[in-house]
Amino acid sequence: MPRASAAEAAATAHRILDVATRHFSATGFAAASVDDIAHAAGVTRGAVYHHYSSKPGLFTAVARAQQQTLAESIVAATAEQDPAEALRLGSHAFLDGITRDAAARVLLVDGPAVLSWEQWRRLDADGPAAQLREGLAEAGIPPALLDTVTAALSGAMNELALWLSAHPDDAASAAQAHQALDLLLDAVVPRRS
Repeated sequence: MPRASAAEAAATAHRILDVATRHFSATGFAAASVDDIAHAAGVTRGAVYHHYSSKPGLFTAVARAQQQTLAESIVAATAEQDPAEALRLGSHAFLDGITRDAAARVLLVDGPAVLSWEQWRRLDADGPAAQLREGLAEAGIPPALLDTVTAALSGAMNELALWLSAHPDDAASAAQAHQALDLLLDAVVPRRS
């Protein structure tokens, strides 16, 4: 039997990742089955393990992909903006992005438990938290407070995202969450008059 081309292998890995994202989002890590993921992706269980080595390895890949998507939405929202406005727009893009689709379940609910707290923090530190830190620095937060303010605002936004994800499709809750975020941001970087 001939080996799959690199393009075919990449397409298979991507298909598995897409299916796994849906499964982890719908059922959570504990209830998701590698056999069900393989079946839905049209591959064998062995193919899943070939590409991702283990169920936690597959979850890690899903979490990385979700972080990357979230980071891209923040970058898109902040392009060509002054620092204070970029911080505000990026923070709102984070809140919207992390409460959309699989991101909240994967990144905020299952992520810290499945990945370990340290690994989850590294993923966040390489993605949205790094962008937040950069935005805060550009908006004028003093270097001596930068790490502390980043941690405080990141934690507050994660908690706000968890609260909002408990109220899916509720426009009033979404508006309240964004208003609360604006209050936090105003306290950190006041708007110009």
